[in-house]
Amino acid sequence: MSCPHEIGGAPPSAIQRLIAATLRALLKPLLMPAFTVRAPLSLQRRWLKAVSSITLPARGVVRFNAQIESVPVEWVGNGQALTLLYLHGGGYVSGSPGTHRALTTHLAKRLNATVAVPDYRLAPEYPFPAALNDAVAVYRGLVAQGHDLRRLAIAGDSAGAGLALALLQHLGDDATLPAPLAGVLLSPWLDLSLEHTPQQVKGELMLNTAWLHTAAQAYAGDHRARPEVSPLAGNLNGLPPLLIQCGSDEILRGDSERLAAALADSDTRARYQLYPQRWHVFQLHAGVLKDADWAIDAIADFLTRKQN
Repeated sequence: MSCPHEIGGAPPSAIQRLIAATLRALLKPLLMPAFTVRAPLSLQRRWLKAVSSITLPARGVVRFNAQIESVPVEWVGNGQALTLLYLHGGGYVSGSPGTHRALTTHLAKRLNATVAVPDYRLAPEYPFPAALNDAVAVYRGLVAQGHDLRRLAIAGDSAGAGLALALLQHLGDDATLPAPLAGVLLSPWLDLSLEHTPQQVKGELMLNTAWLHTAAQAYAGDHRARPEVSPLAGNLNGLPPLLIQCGSDEILRGDSERLAAALADSDTRARYQLYPQRWHVFQLHAGVLKDADWAIDAIADFLTRKQN
């Protein structure tokens, strides 16, 4: 089955070029301390939290905290059209529901959705399989609560997108849990071996291979090649429909390209959207960057079509 390759993005304008250039100029120095092995992990986490506080969540979106199967979950929005289980990025070692509100609130608003964002356990304190176990537990809890499977989807970004794909593969092997409507993978990190990851990519604002290796070791140790850790090596047949979005200017672009190529030889329906001159998880800038709004519109269109 084919996996269409699409070029995403809004028509360029002078103001959007200026906004993109300004974001580029600001993001690299702001994010550097959060993704450097020279900084203690405690500082990386605090810095990422501080930087995320200057992003722009969507207005008027309610939030509250609760637990599902003993896992803390931030509920975002109260839309009736869709329930979205969203797994945040952060290399399995940092990030939280709070660092990704600029994205989850816009998704909740645009999709008319209720978004469940697990505060899953992080490495190195809780290495593999803690994060996957938490994701499975939350999904099981959502099913037990009676969320309509025809309106239940799974999404994630970066490491969270890899975790989302690993969760979808786990569900394919677990006869006790039904599959969701679809999956959405934003800038996914799918191969923790990093054997195919380039040392650098022009335009990369955030990640570097030294930090990725350190994060992969903290989460997976000697298990990096396991499909549950690197789902690109797992079974890609029989999955729900997938939407993959990636920026052209990111070091993990190859993971998306390789997944799209592998899905073309599988029976899983999938779409791959590449956004020129955009960086890792650029969707976090929804409400400011038109391409981010465009990408979220594409997610809404994809999930709406799957419901019909």
